[in-house]
Amino acid sequence: MIELSTYSFELLRHDKVLNLYRGRSEHSGAQILVLLPAVEYPAAEMLKRLEHEYSLREELESAWAARPIAITHHWNRTVLVLEDPGGVPLDQLLGQPLEIAFSLRLAVSASRAIAHLHQRGIIHKDIKPANVLVNPATGRCWLTVGDRFARSTRAPGPRGA
Repeated sequence: MIELSTYSFELLRHDKVLNLYRGRSEHSGAQILVLLPAVEYPAAEMLKRLEHEYSLREELESAWAARPIAITHHWNRTVLVLEDPGGVPLDQLLGQPLEIAFSLRLAVSASRAIAHLHQRGIIHKDIKPANVLVNPATGRCWLTVGDRFARSTRAPGPRGA
């Protein structure tokens, strides 16, 4: 079990459903992402969504997704802990001029991440800038937490059955 009390947290994304934090270990400097319901007493459906995302951990790769590593309790709530590839949510970069070369690298990287997801028989259902982490220097993308996998479904067929 991950002891989250040894981490300091920075809010990356806040919305009315889920909040995303970056945690940095005070001892080792290691980073994680923590996703938690925005309300103190979430509906059972919200907890099932976190569990569903956690259940996909074996099908996700660190090269293109923030992989779930644990479900635990912190701040008196159930939270989902994920690997932190770094970067910032894409929606934080919007509204400012982006170079064409950077935009193209971003598009290619995001497309590859989505292709990997589809190869595993998972349909995203909630692709939006808030659900993508981006390295602002390179344009590299990772699919992040939120409604992304929580609303995803397995495609019918051999892989998604």
